[in-house]
Amino acid sequence: MTPRIELRTSPHVKSPTTVAQIMRNVVYALLPICAWSVWQFGISALALILTVTAACLATERLFNWMGDRASSLSDWSATITGLLLALTLPPGFPLWMGAVGGFVAIALGKMLFGGLVYNVFNPALVGRAFVQAAFPVAITTFTPAFAPNRFVEFIPTTLTPPLQIPPSLTEWIATLGIDGFTGATPMGQWKFEGVVADTTSLFTGMATGSVGETSALLILLCGLYLALRRMMDWRIPAAMLLGAFITAGAFFLLDGDKYPAPLFVLFSGGLMLGAVFMASDMVASPVTPAGVWIYGLFMGVLTVIIRYFGGLNEGVMYAILLGNALSPLIESVTQPRIYGARKREAGQ
Repeated sequence: MTPRIELRTSPHVKSPTTVAQIMRNVVYALLPICAWSVWQFGISALALILTVTAACLATERLFNWMGDRASSLSDWSATITGLLLALTLPPGFPLWMGAVGGFVAIALGKMLFGGLVYNVFNPALVGRAFVQAAFPVAITTFTPAFAPNRFVEFIPTTLTPPLQIPPSLTEWIATLGIDGFTGATPMGQWKFEGVVADTTSLFTGMATGSVGETSALLILLCGLYLALRRMMDWRIPAAMLLGAFITAGAFFLLDGDKYPAPLFVLFSGGLMLGAVFMASDMVASPVTPAGVWIYGLFMGVLTVIIRYFGGLNEGVMYAILLGNALSPLIESVTQPRIYGARKREAGQ
């Protein structure tokens, strides 16, 4: 019998873990964060998470139908986009605005590039960037955590009809009996009022903020689950947090009265959620050993620079999007030398 040789394209060594399995485990990792947000902000947070995720799923199914392609909802990527986008929004964000953000995240951030594995930017952050530009007041309107009636009544702005201005929350907050609430997040309070929040409350999740960005501890534990299962490259969030810590530490040493301590920078705002679940996006991040460290360090440093010297109080979103844009270049210049090749031939 004549032996037969089979010629196949790479990769020749394949992992038994499928893309759908990885994505499903990312959803599992995000569920505790979603549960904490509902406990913290009540039914408004739950409605926002469900609405944004449903909008992402419906948009992906629509584009599948328009392109006469099989449904891709089973790969769980649209679900992740919806959850991540919702977790970056204020708890009282109007539902119709969240639905618009979900549509943009999938339509412009993913399907425009050809779908999963072709997107250049993290789709959730594309949606987040759009709603920040389109609805600047709503995206910066925050409400207190642990409101007494959060499980039986919506935050007034949640059910705002489409294309109408959300109502003022001043009277509603007054009825809660909460004194001194300014509507600013801890990062906003430092940026515009010079007030530094307690890092313990930021770490444990007892402060106000966006739906899923309040508990650094919970986010780290959920990220650890993915890292231990080898479903996330731990070097990327580690590098981003390290870059932010070193940069914030340098400024703190220069002028401790003007700049906050590094731990405040790590635990406040969306840095922890962005570093663990968005910067580590497998599609939009480099894969070379040196590239992942350069990529993460760049985003960490840029986050602090934007926070300190930009007009806005947060820089995570822009840092990650710029990191996504530079990812192909970083990967190109950090390609390891082929074994046996001379240095001048390494790029050939």
